[in-house]
Amino acid sequence: MSQEKLSIQHSKTIQTRLVFPPDTNHLGTIFGGKVLAYIDEIAALAAMKHSSSEVVTASIDSVDFLSSAKVGDILTLEAFVTYTGRTSMEVYVKVTAHNPIQNKKTLTTESFLTMVAVDQEGKPKPIPGIYPESEEEKQLFETALPRKENRKLRSALR
Repeated sequence: MSQEKLSIQHSKTIQTRLVFPPDTNHLGTIFGGKVLAYIDEIAALAAMKHSSSEVVTASIDSVDFLSSAKVGDILTLEAFVTYTGRTSMEVYVKVTAHNPIQNKKTLTTESFLTMVAVDQEGKPKPIPGIYPESEEEKQLFETALPRKENRKLRSALR
């Protein structure tokens, strides 16, 4: 494995999306599955930036829907790698809804995913490590091991 380390900022990825009527349920709020698809996509992009390779989703470790987004809201998705193993990456994604009429921003969703870098044959491949810089990055990096242990426990129960 490479001893190279990249800053967490190297993987940071931001997407902006508008919530349209077909994206919503009968209550006018965005489908959770739609948000999950957005989360999976941006996590893959962040992991690809970090690993300079193709990636696959190994697991969506947690998703917390904290509030809803409505038709006309602007969604901002932010993702970055928070921890690395030999071939895997933990990616943190947060989703914020912005109502442009009321100029109100709300955190709607937080999620952790595990992505694995793969070579052209689809086999896991080694990736660089990371180092945190901001306070948020340091906090997520320092709390990654308990999340990793929780993933191992879940896996062992299968």
